[in-house]
Amino acid sequence: MALSAPPPARVFAELAPARALTPTPTPAPAPAGRGGPPGPPRREVHVSGSAELSASPDRARVSLRLSSRKEAAGAARSSVARRLEYIAQSARQRGVPEENMTVTEDFSRVENTYQMEAEVCIIFSDFGKMQNVCNLLIEKLGTSITISPPHFYHTPEAVDTLRRQVCVAAVGNTRRKAQEVCRLFGQSLGKPLLIREEETKEWGGHVDSHLSNFPDSLTLQERIQNATAYASCRVFAVFEIKGKENRRNKLL
Repeated sequence: MALSAPPPARVFAELAPARALTPTPTPAPAPAGRGGPPGPPRREVHVSGSAELSASPDRARVSLRLSSRKEAAGAARSSVARRLEYIAQSARQRGVPEENMTVTEDFSRVENTYQMEAEVCIIFSDFGKMQNVCNLLIEKLGTSITISPPHFYHTPEAVDTLRRQVCVAAVGNTRRKAQEVCRLFGQSLGKPLLIREEETKEWGGHVDSHLSNFPDSLTLQERIQNATAYASCRVFAVFEIKGKENRRNKLL
């Protein structure tokens, strides 16, 4: 059986041959005192580079549910209202802004009783505060409150920051590659002539969503890891080659 051909070698950099300046078809006469031969041909180095970065989630949403069923409507309402006030006060005292708390209430009649249900959704940017608040509420309210596992996600601003950072990192890696190539040939790297984004990828993590596909058995750190977002970027760049590398710089 014939062996298949090996995959082509991967080229991440190349030194382009010197390119002469393109002459104009009908050059205008040079002004007096400004004539002279055209400048030397420009030499270039073509390089591709990439980077991969990750970002942990910057927000977490926790849902707290509580209910009360009483024969009197007022008693059912007041029982839930007291606990709602305690939850809000505990969160505010630990630095949670009022706008990060949302309360939904539902009042109904079940047979000969009145049932009051409420859900509190709290968004945390500090996960340490989140744990402190949840631990306190479990300690003080016990079984009268149900706290769902936290749902971690990224804000659009955090995703945009990750995209910018990975592109900047890819450009930086590409420039370092170009510098190494020039050093191998005893040349000095000049200014960039072209930087082009070739490919970007994003995977893992999830944006803000009320749906969570993670089982309740996961630990807090496992949930954070599952919500971590990753991004990669590959760029192509062309740099000018200035000339021979300075010996003093070569020794440094």
